[in-house]
Amino acid sequence: MSSLQFEVDSIAALPQLARQLLASIKETVVLFKGDLGAGKTSIIKALCDELGVEDEVNSPTFSIVNEYLGAKGEQIFHFDWYRLEDESEAWDIGWEDYLERGDYLFIEWPEKIRNLLPHQYALIEIEISTPERRSICLSHYHE
Repeated sequence: MSSLQFEVDSIAALPQLARQLLASIKETVVLFKGDLGAGKTSIIKALCDELGVEDEVNSPTFSIVNEYLGAKGEQIFHFDWYRLEDESEAWDIGWEDYLERGDYLFIEWPEKIRNLLPHQYALIEIEISTPERRSICLSHYHE
């Protein structure tokens, strides 16, 4: 497992962070961990912007998954498992099919589906340092 550390002082720094993350991420499954309000959705929005998504990117808290199209035709699926009560609910929406597609899967609250995660993924952990500052750690997992 390798990891990279980043510091972000403001929302204005997110486009640069997104470029750095995309240059470092080779996996299509990317997990986002952090407390409520840490900036998971903001970073996913910046990543989608960098990938050329033209649609409005917002949290799929109630829909569970949002789908976007990148500038190069890549499919991007943004999952928010916060409201998930049981891992079986992920199977009910076709989780296995999403995994088999090979598209980008950006996943908030991955701990809710711990037993359903693939063997290879990138993990972005976000820690709140101050109201404006975030510490971000990118790790790669290949089991």
